[in-house]
Parts: sequence; C-alpha cells; structure tokens
Amino acid sequence: MNAGYGLTVRWSLEGAPEGVAEQLREYVVGTSIARFMFLDGLAFKVWRMREGEWFEGTYVFDSEEERRGFRADFEPGAAEAPGSEMIGSSPTLIEEWEVVAIAEGPASFRRGAGPAVS
Repeated sequence: MNAGYGLTVRWSLEGAPEGVAEQLREYVVGTSIARFMFLDGLAFKVWRMREGEWFEGTYVFDSEEERRGFRADFEPGAAEAPGSEMIGSSPTLIEEWEVVAIAEGPASFRRGAGPAVS
C-alpha cells in the first residue's frame, strides 16, 4: 500500500531578482497557504527554499488520480504561476515520486510560517 503520491515543483533562484526570497515567503504565508488548505485530495504541501539556489513546492496527494489532475491543471500554466512570475522563470523540475511511509513524531505537523517569516 502506498502512503501517498508525491509531486515536486522546483524553480531555480540563480539569477532571480534581488529580494525574491522575502517576496516568496510573504506570498506563501499571505496567500498560498490558504489556497492549498482546501485543495481536494491534497494530504499536505511543504514549501522549501535554499535562498539563492532554489524554491520548491512539495505535495503529497491521497491518490494517483488527484496528483495527475493537479499536475494536468498546473503544468500548462506553470510559466504564469505566481512563483514563476516572482522568480522570473518557469519551474526547472516537475517530478512525481512515491511516498513509501510517513512517520509523525511527537512534535507533530505544524501549520503556518517558518522561522524566516515573522
């Protein structure tokens, strides 16, 4: 039994405009979190960034069909996605992967902004 159906969407931040990391943080916390909290079939999404290197959305869906549907909706307009517009380029990677297992530790999952957002 599969624990989930993953999808990674990654942008390169090399050559991106100055201040884009802060702009991405503000967008994710101010707009994007709320959008994805109610996306049917999404188990969870994590936004990851290595400032100056890459920014990525990491998704886990409940079914392969839900992942396929999301990707089919996202990919044709990826160049116009908010992240692409802020960064100034399309994603460099859109990749599906298998979630073998998920272990939730005693601290459990937390919603909301990371340490770099006040």
